[in-house]
Amino acid sequence: MTGADVLVQLLEDYGVELIFGVPGDTNVAFYKALSRSGKLRHVMARDERSALYMADAYARFSGKPGVAECPSGAGAMYSLPGMAEANSSSIPLILLTSDIPLKGEGRGMITELDNAKLFEPVSKLSFQVKTTAKIPEAVRRAFRTATSGRPGTVHMTFPEDILAQDSDSTPEEIYAEPECRHFPAFPVRPDAALVRQLAGLLNAARRPVLVAGGGVMHSNAGAQLLALAEKANAIVVTTITGQGAVPDEHPLALGVIGDNGFHPHAARAVEESDLLVYLGCKMGSVVTIGWTFPSSKQPRQRVQVDIDPAVLGNTGRNDLNIAGDVRSVLEDLAPLVLDHEPRAWNGELNRVRSRFWEQAQADLCSDALPLKPQRVVQELNRRLPPRAVMVSDAGTPTPHMTRYLRLPGDGSRLVIPRAFGGLGYAIPAVVGAWLARPDVRPIGLFGDGSFSMSCGELETLARLKVPAILLHFNNGCFGWIKALQKLHNDAQYLSVDFTRLDVARIAEGFGLKGLRAGSGAELVSALEEAFASEGPVLIDIVCESIVDECPPVYSWIKAMGQDPLAVG
Repeated sequence: MTGADVLVQLLEDYGVELIFGVPGDTNVAFYKALSRSGKLRHVMARDERSALYMADAYARFSGKPGVAECPSGAGAMYSLPGMAEANSSSIPLILLTSDIPLKGEGRGMITELDNAKLFEPVSKLSFQVKTTAKIPEAVRRAFRTATSGRPGTVHMTFPEDILAQDSDSTPEEIYAEPECRHFPAFPVRPDAALVRQLAGLLNAARRPVLVAGGGVMHSNAGAQLLALAEKANAIVVTTITGQGAVPDEHPLALGVIGDNGFHPHAARAVEESDLLVYLGCKMGSVVTIGWTFPSSKQPRQRVQVDIDPAVLGNTGRNDLNIAGDVRSVLEDLAPLVLDHEPRAWNGELNRVRSRFWEQAQADLCSDALPLKPQRVVQELNRRLPPRAVMVSDAGTPTPHMTRYLRLPGDGSRLVIPRAFGGLGYAIPAVVGAWLARPDVRPIGLFGDGSFSMSCGELETLARLKVPAILLHFNNGCFGWIKALQKLHNDAQYLSVDFTRLDVARIAEGFGLKGLRAGSGAELVSALEEAFASEGPVLIDIVCESIVDECPPVYSWIKAMGQDPLAVG
């Protein structure tokens, strides 16, 4: 066995079925070993950034660490955005870079780069493997680091001569640790005394609110969260990354909070609460609207639960901090919480929620031209399957999706890259989502700024026959940035407008079914045709820009002198 054979054997032993990547000069030996594998399938992307986004989405929807590979030099540099997004979003992702031979170091060899140092800022661990004898230990360390504690990314770089050499490892040294095939591995149980304190706070609270962050999704703790909420009759709100943790239609599930795409009734619940319990939430700038929300007008107690002790109390003073896996905390907490009768406050919040949805109907059903994004979301809601798998880019789709999308539950999920908000995520991400959940047809949403950054992956969708439904919001600009320039630069626009393309025809050139919708009737017809078809479909939707009408962004509404919590 060569070093590359040992590497492939270990990946197989860890249950890896897919590896996303791009071929290059330095990974020939690795590809030779991959071609001999009967268990590992290589998924070729059209660039390394897309390969990392595919692996990221695969991990989010499968519960298994994503694995990607790329060659040296530019391949490694193109991989940085995907590694940064996954690491900051607590997604276990392992990147294997093949590098120049050891004998070429320091001699001006083409593509020479200190890959181990390059990835240090965007990973939990980044290192070079210098001998074949170290490969088994290195792979075990990579999976253990990526999946345990707060999940994150690990980068290993292999000189190509190490991959090609005969292995020095004995068969006894080549083994996997089964606990690290999924995440979170080795979930941390909380301190029992702290859980009892939290139970006491919940039992005594008059207006408790549970805030579900991305950690609830990573821990697969939605059922436990809902059971606790029903027992305590506590309101549940979510961050963007926690959306889908509980069914949107549940009377205790009020919706999304934070700056982007918030629900006013959910934000009101947080503002009026006397106990806030943040579950798997870092309490960053978006959720807290620049650490200004909720206000200090209402006295309340604040609790934070997170698998990573380093984030506890990191953005403000908490009354109680609990380190532990969210699911483990909820399981230990539930027996200690008393059954609570329905709260009048909950009913009042639901009346506000009903009024909000009644008043939203005018936009959701609008026939105005260009099409409102709200109308697009409404028509999508009417056609979502019982279990929806959705990915969206940051930018134009985000605020309207998080506010108006009604996820049906049963494992439904909307994934948006929230750590860095990079464009170009959604198209490659639907590939990873479908390979993780081939039983559910994926839906991707993105604007035209995003489309131009990753449209080459349409060929990947066609080649792999990914039956995705892609919704392209076509408004001819970088809408989010243009809206900021309108708000803060007196509508003096610079470098935010570009040519409005006929993206439906571009999609057809890549082998997809391309449809175009410029009116409500055309949108309905296109969606009906898309959901009735079997292959990949892109609908090019000529829509209103968020420059033309302020989207549901808390700080923007407030800057305009309006009350973000007002309904109507």
